[in-house]
Amino acid sequence: MRRKRIFRKLPFSVILWAFPVVAIPSPDGKLTARQIEEAWHAHWDDETREHMPQPRMVYISQPTELGTIYSRKELQEISGVCRRRGLYLYMDGARLGYGLCDEDNDLDLPAIASLCDAFYIGGTKVGALFGEALVLRHEALKEDFRYIAKQKGGRLAKGRLLGIQFLELFRDGLYFRLGAHADRLAVMLRDFCRSRGLSLPFSSGTNQQFVTMPDSVLEELGRKYGFAYLRREDETHSTVRFCMSWATREEDVRELMADIARLC
Repeated sequence: MRRKRIFRKLPFSVILWAFPVVAIPSPDGKLTARQIEEAWHAHWDDETREHMPQPRMVYISQPTELGTIYSRKELQEISGVCRRRGLYLYMDGARLGYGLCDEDNDLDLPAIASLCDAFYIGGTKVGALFGEALVLRHEALKEDFRYIAKQKGGRLAKGRLLGIQFLELFRDGLYFRLGAHADRLAVMLRDFCRSRGLSLPFSSGTNQQFVTMPDSVLEELGRKYGFAYLRREDETHSTVRFCMSWATREEDVRELMADIARLC
């Protein structure tokens, strides 16, 4: 579990190999079909490949850690490479609800299920008390899965409570309404920051927005609001991440905007 949390925080997509992780840097957090093809050839064209882990699975996140999303075309291309090269394709869907409700998204759950060998539908980030819904599509991954889940401590004695949450989230579109709510507030903040002349290094329509601000502004905002530090841009400016959620209130976002206007 500790390893999983660690590489979720990486600002780029990764390829998983047997056990070690090979990280592939990307300016927008997304892995491309070409990068996967090149990584596959880099292994199999190497005469000493038996000394290295054999490539076996590709790991992507939707949305990425930078708030960007894969298009249907991009996911089709990645899936195509994975199937030609015998690689499993796994999608981390912790924030999937926010990705599906992005104004530019053209993917849906049936498309994701047809293109990925495994993916999960995040629950805790859209209001579930606990748990995520793992979807296995590749037959080879289903074999003995229940035994493995039990052995690794991942199977609850009372799984009904977990299932009820997803039943309610998908009963009448609640899952998508919650995602759309967070995305709408995040886009409102995004557009406001742009209107103030602030730099946003990544184009995101999801609940995550990255804004570059003077360090002096961030210090004062930090006394009142919570945000995550991403990187330093120069001697006096840094980029930080603001996240909206299913529980974020519009009045709180408007108060944040007013404070940014006052300081910037």
